[in-house]
Amino acid sequence: MTTSFPDPAHVLADLSRMIHGVSADEAATFVREVVAARRVYVAGAGRSGLMMRAFATRLMHLGKETHVIGDVTAPALTRGDLLIIGSGSGRTESMVGVAARAQSAGARVALITSAILGPLAALAHVRVRMPPILPADVLAGPQPGAAPAPSVFQPMRTLFEQALLVWLDLTVVSLMDALGVTPDMIEARHQNVE
Repeated sequence: MTTSFPDPAHVLADLSRMIHGVSADEAATFVREVVAARRVYVAGAGRSGLMMRAFATRLMHLGKETHVIGDVTAPALTRGDLLIIGSGSGRTESMVGVAARAQSAGARVALITSAILGPLAALAHVRVRMPPILPADVLAGPQPGAAPAPSVFQPMRTLFEQALLVWLDLTVVSLMDALGVTPDMIEARHQNVE
């Protein structure tokens, strides 16, 4: 059995369209919220949670006090803190509970999602929406002889998770500028006991 390897150009094009679909106003508001926050907490379930952990690492490198929800060393959220949740569906039950508790504690909640509506969007003070990329055959109907869009082969919410990581890494560049952080400052904060 011969298996062909998907063309990465199609996946990269999908990622580019998804990231470019984020509103410049939403992105700017998100950066302002991170800069203004006393402490930043991140959360997400599954692979989205892993992407949020990667962002937490970079926030620490930027000099922001940062914690991951669920880690035993994370202190209580309070007023002045910002909770950032990454959730493609915008309705992950565990994250809805986390957002509601953070809001009750007086923290602000930011959501990065592909969902238009949902319980997390209703709880969030700040929303960043990554419009989902639908395969061409969904938008136009089946075309005779046409291959399905490569993103169809990426299971579940893979495209959102990839776009989440790339968009957050791009946001780090904006945050470096907003916070006056240089690459040398980031390097100085990198772990030195690995």
